[in-house]
Amino acid sequence: MSDKPFTKENLDMYLKELAKEYRKLVGKNVPAEIILIGGASVLVNYGFRDMTTDIDALIQAASSMKDAINRVGDRYDLPNGWLNADFMSTASYSPRLIEFAEYYKTYSNVLEIRTISAEYLIAMKLRSGRQYKSDLSDVLGILAEHEKRGNSITLEQIQKAAVNLYGDWKAIPVVSREYIRVVMERGNFQELYAETLNSERETKARLVQFEQSYPGVLDESNVDSVTESIQRKSDRDSIIKLLLEKQPEQALTTPKRKSRTRSEHER
Repeated sequence: MSDKPFTKENLDMYLKELAKEYRKLVGKNVPAEIILIGGASVLVNYGFRDMTTDIDALIQAASSMKDAINRVGDRYDLPNGWLNADFMSTASYSPRLIEFAEYYKTYSNVLEIRTISAEYLIAMKLRSGRQYKSDLSDVLGILAEHEKRGNSITLEQIQKAAVNLYGDWKAIPVVSREYIRVVMERGNFQELYAETLNSERETKARLVQFEQSYPGVLDESNVDSVTESIQRKSDRDSIIKLLLEKQPEQALTTPKRKSRTRSEHER
């Protein structure tokens, strides 16, 4: 995928156009459903994100939907697969996601759009936990916005969501479980959001520099280990360790992360 950004406004327009194209192809009596996942779901539900480069979704529609997606992509010069279901091959996917999707909008009386509710988005982001994308800052942004709205999310809600999606809280990586525990104890979600977002951007910049220095080396299978190596060589700790070190009364250690499934760094 390219880095062409999707905003809440242009995504709404693309979805309208997609519904029109799909209806032209199949008529008004063949409804479709798209569940926006990850960054796209965050984008349409919250105000702390300006854009995303990924439109991941669960798509339930006639086969003509692929043609409709391509037509809209060609019309607006969007990258191939600008809306895709590749997410289903990553560790964050669960077949039970559809059970916890919430209604968003209907376009052209044929295309229903749904999104993932807050605690389930957090559980998915923790399952992925990429420090070079927006997973951890998204978690904090969601927590901060719900706190402002007066309907704060609890750790128990997040744990229940993880169990519903993945069968066990321990399906969430140890480092992510420790991270969310510390975050919930500390509070100050807005302050942590700014710190974490800055750290993610620095990590991503180092990965870009690495790719420029060693073209062709970085791929889906090694991006996590390369990220950790870059952080060690630059004498900088991970987001998790930085947070833990701000709790002087607790002697905590951060387990070494394991590699994740392929394609995870593209979401």
